[in-house]
Parts: sequence; C-alpha cells; structure tokens
Amino acid sequence: MAINNRHIEQLFKAHYHEMCRLGVRLLHDPDQARDIVHDIFAQVLDGEVSFRPDKARSFLMTCVRNRCLNVMRSRSVREQAMMLYPLDEEQQALDDDEQHIKALLDGIERLAPPICRGIVLMHYRDGLTFKQIAAHYHVSETTIYKHLRDAMSQLRLTLKQLG
Repeated sequence: MAINNRHIEQLFKAHYHEMCRLGVRLLHDPDQARDIVHDIFAQVLDGEVSFRPDKARSFLMTCVRNRCLNVMRSRSVREQAMMLYPLDEEQQALDDDEQHIKALLDGIERLAPPICRGIVLMHYRDGLTFKQIAAHYHVSETTIYKHLRDAMSQLRLTLKQLG
C-alpha cells in the first residue's frame, strides 16, 4: 500500500501529540520538540523517507527519539565548549555574583543587633527552624520572625547600595 497525502494526514492526526510528548520528555523544550516532529512529517510528505504503513508508529517514534538524541549530543558538545572557553559576559556575571556574595557576607557580619546575625546564620546556614532558634535564645517564635525580618531589610539595603 503506497503512502499518499491522506495517509500522511491520518498519521499526523494519530501520532503528532504522542511524538511531541516524547520530544518534550527528552529535550525539555516544547518548541524544539515540535520542530523535530514537523521536520519528520515534512520528510515523510516529501517522500525522503519510506516505511511500512503497519510499522508507522514505531518508525515515527524512533525518528523522534533519534533526532532528540542528536540534539542532546550537539548540546553537550556546545555546553562543553562554553565551559572550556567562557565568554567575557559570563566571566563578568561570575565576577558580579562574587561581588554580591561578598557584599552579602559583609552585610551579615554588620547586622545589628547581634541577635539578628545569629538568627540569620542559624536559620539559613544551619537550617534551624524558628522554633529551634526560639528555644536557643529563650524567646518566642514571633520575636525570631521579627528579628529575621529586620535582618532581611538591612541586607536588602546593603545589596541595593551595591547596585
């Protein structure tokens, strides 16, 4: 049985969504997955590929998988190259991040009153809950919350001044 435009349309309607879902699962990029599926159907329509009609689903899904794997391989090579040769903009972004981290750490050291610094460190560095911190300082959880809120306000000002 020869594949004509009507059969291709039926294949498209029957398998398009499933093919796109597979592409998205593999690439995590819906636009790129749709492009791959459209390219496959364009090749089928142009007669560039042939397959047995009873094996259509298997063939189409294999095409999607293989093209996604090719895209993932090319991504890996590109990402590896970028890691070896960081762009000036990326280096600048890293430098900016380091500046912000240094400013944040300096801001934490200057927090006043000192209980604010202790609460910030215990909560964010040590991962303690408000209840655990409150027990340590022998105060209420509400007091811990208020000190943490004040500390965050101070840190925001510090970072805002950095730009």
